[in-house]
Amino acid sequence: MAPRPGFSDKKNDTCCESEGTVYVHNPHLDGMKEDILYHFNLGTSTHDLPAMFGDVKFVCVGGSPWRMKSFIEYIAGELGLENAKSEYPNICAGTDRYAMYKIGPVLSVSHGMGIPSIAIMLHELIKLLYHAHCTDVTILRIGTSGGLGLEPGTVVVTKQSVDATFLPRFEQVILGKTVVRSTDLDEGLAEELLQCSKDLGQFNTVVGNTMCTLDFYEGQARLDGAFCSYTEKDKQEYLTKAYESGVRNIEMESSVFAAMCKLSGLKAAVVCVTLLDRQKGDQLNSAHEVLHSYQQRPQILVGHFIKKRLQTSGSYKS
Repeated sequence: MAPRPGFSDKKNDTCCESEGTVYVHNPHLDGMKEDILYHFNLGTSTHDLPAMFGDVKFVCVGGSPWRMKSFIEYIAGELGLENAKSEYPNICAGTDRYAMYKIGPVLSVSHGMGIPSIAIMLHELIKLLYHAHCTDVTILRIGTSGGLGLEPGTVVVTKQSVDATFLPRFEQVILGKTVVRSTDLDEGLAEELLQCSKDLGQFNTVVGNTMCTLDFYEGQARLDGAFCSYTEKDKQEYLTKAYESGVRNIEMESSVFAAMCKLSGLKAAVVCVTLLDRQKGDQLNSAHEVLHSYQQRPQILVGHFIKKRLQTSGSYKS
């Protein structure tokens, strides 16, 4: 594959070349005859990636395949781009790892649960955007989370992703050495999303830090897992410290998402609804209909954001 603008092998976590370009930081890629995006069942020799994805401006990612298909159906309706047969084929149908859907300039991709799953997806997604020559891409993670000091149903737009010790960093062991990367997200994008929520006036939205953990139970101070070596008091003291540090919700993907998007020059945001207040309990006791309505809120907010952006750019007329 011939080199082109956007490649960098600088060993840092900042991008300082032309704004709007999707970066890969891997000098080996340009020496490969073909790049197989295995978990997407796509490749540079088997698919015309620029033709398929070159017009993408918004990428929305979320845990479940069902949720991401639901999102593409929703955004298609919002933008008036519905398929006549209401069929949105899974572009990754040849694999059962992830699901991918596209309508107009919007790409919707599932990432599974937890840091390892979303990291694998992001490696291949970033390369896909790079190979497709995409520019000025905004990427948003939509999902669910546990809240801290917030009413269930509140949407949190992440200011910073922090680890379980409340530090804004993502640590990964590479070749036996610990590499620490920044988890800063785009502040302007977060404020833009907050304003979109005010425009909608449908639900409460706040900007706050998101704690990203390695698991759902002990890592999030739950008392209802198969193992638990701490008390209710220990749990409450820990969650209080988290709240005092600025944490407003807890999930399992935001740190690596923020780190990898920053490395690749992608403007990124995390938009998650809180399903419960973790200081008041661990289990989800709300009715299915209530939880379902909560889960719609991130897609409603992000859908409004995309529609507003396209209207502002003149790419869409209501």
